[in-house]
Amino acid sequence: MKASSFTWLIGRRYAVSRRHSQMVSFISSVSIVGLVIGVALLITVLSIMNGFDRELRERILGIMPHGAIYHREGIEDYEALAERVRQRPGITSAAPFVQLEGLLSHRREVSPVSLYGMPPGQRESLAVLTEYLPENIWRALAESTRGVLLGAGLARSLAVETGDKLTLVVPSRDGQGAPGIQALEVLAVFDTGTELDNNLALTTLELASGLTAHPGSASGIRLQVDNLFQAPDQVRTLLYELPSGYFSTDWTRTHGNLYQAIHMSKQLVGLLLFLIIAIAAFNLVSTLIMVVVDKQGDIAILRTLGASSMEVLRIFMVQGGVIGVVGTSIGVLLGVTLSYWVTDWVQWLEGLLGIQFLHSDVYPISYLPSDLHWPDVMRVAGTALVLSLLASLYPAWRATRVQPADALRFE
Repeated sequence: MKASSFTWLIGRRYAVSRRHSQMVSFISSVSIVGLVIGVALLITVLSIMNGFDRELRERILGIMPHGAIYHREGIEDYEALAERVRQRPGITSAAPFVQLEGLLSHRREVSPVSLYGMPPGQRESLAVLTEYLPENIWRALAESTRGVLLGAGLARSLAVETGDKLTLVVPSRDGQGAPGIQALEVLAVFDTGTELDNNLALTTLELASGLTAHPGSASGIRLQVDNLFQAPDQVRTLLYELPSGYFSTDWTRTHGNLYQAIHMSKQLVGLLLFLIIAIAAFNLVSTLIMVVVDKQGDIAILRTLGASSMEVLRIFMVQGGVIGVVGTSIGVLLGVTLSYWVTDWVQWLEGLLGIQFLHSDVYPISYLPSDLHWPDVMRVAGTALVLSLLASLYPAWRATRVQPADALRFE
């Protein structure tokens, strides 16, 4: 039998054999279970954090602009400017808009609102909302003179439904006179499952512009870009080409803190769970040392039969490797399964218990997302395997120090 086959056979037998003391078997099982839990949790949590990152990019930033160009006195020729911006490479859409901050009231309920006025014919810049609102709603909005679309959270706080009448109050145009008041009718309620549902309302650009200090003008041009992380540079470059009076903003200013919080949480949670994997892997040290003590007679017999120190070393490295592979494989399988089904399971549990774990007024979204990235799975599995092999080095080296004469003296 070749030396490699010999060491593999003995090492694998030591790893799967139950002919150890009860304490050794128990610690070995604990090491495997710890590795399984650590790997599975790390994969699942990384997938959840990736899910939050995806929802920020695709939902929240699919509704809010990646960047925006404003003018202090409003933009009168907004269609020409929007067409000019659309010609720039990297910009997927550009649409004029009016943004107002005010109060909505319905009976005795009052709630703050961010009202966006958009040309109904250019709703491609709000492509995400087309998933939640049918085509006839957009037609009704274009034809209405006082129609408004409300986020689900805002509708709940005002206790309104489709067809109800609202009153919008906005600050005075010059900051000194009486505030502007506009009657509105709820045409539809959209539920994106994000924090935007709590204060966002949409109406036509014409209606919203009439409530500003510059009627007939747009507040700015909202931009959507093909590369989210190049938005600040693209907006800044565009601003340099425009006359004075223009200013800009981008998503890193409006939602950048949320993005940073998600990534910081991902890094911190990843570090904590990595330490769990490290602890589980280094439990192998105590397991293998106890196996070495338990198998001193076997080691001595192998040495007297001609096994070299390197072969003994490889035997216990194989044993630690097999334990690491078994624990990591089960952990990866469990983690991938949890990542794929955690959203459905949490929703089922919420329905069973009648509670909601995530609320959009506290968290960015109202459900638990998950987005499995296979490179993350490979990194977690590779890290667990490397740590398992490193943890096997010292016990394997200890096995090579066993003296056959001393070990067999008490057999």
